[in-house]
Amino acid sequence: MALPGAPEGPLVEALSSGERILLRRDEDGVGIRMPEGTGFGLRPVPMATEVPAGFGWIGNPQLVLRVPSVAAVDLPVLAPPLRHHASLIGGTNVNVVEVLGPGEARIRSWERGVEGETLCCGTGSAVAAAWLARTEGPGTWRLHTAGGEVVTVSLALDAEGAWHDLWLSGPVRRLGIVHPEPSLLLRMRH
Repeated sequence: MALPGAPEGPLVEALSSGERILLRRDEDGVGIRMPEGTGFGLRPVPMATEVPAGFGWIGNPQLVLRVPSVAAVDLPVLAPPLRHHASLIGGTNVNVVEVLGPGEARIRSWERGVEGETLCCGTGSAVAAAWLARTEGPGTWRLHTAGGEVVTVSLALDAEGAWHDLWLSGPVRRLGIVHPEPSLLLRMRH
């Protein structure tokens, strides 16, 4: 069901923080096309890890670790040393993934700035899926997030690890309606 006032059509171009973004309706809810181009994509992992790992840049750095069980990971112990690793100026987000089968995995994410686990990290999910697509094969991944929702990531990768047509899709629901104080709107117009 479309939200009242939502644009019609399968693709919607929007402006967010001065950047153009492309949205689409799909079977998973709403998808957003993630950034691509020079500098975006998979990169060499900048530190040694005890488990298979991937690393990528999607506007922020993302470290992905493949583990046997995301539930068994003590993320508050594992993530901070990696998040603040000396090889990464400014640090990185840390994501752990557990492959359930072809094109399906569980994910948990520790985000810099939040300095804790979040229910779902969209950029972390995107990079995790890109790395899984490179190591496992399918170009579409369903990721079961810590928040209990499933997000879907589809993409194409080139030989160097750059992605193309990377879409992150998931369910959408209205959380509320905000009515700003009228004086704030007057200040925004000036």
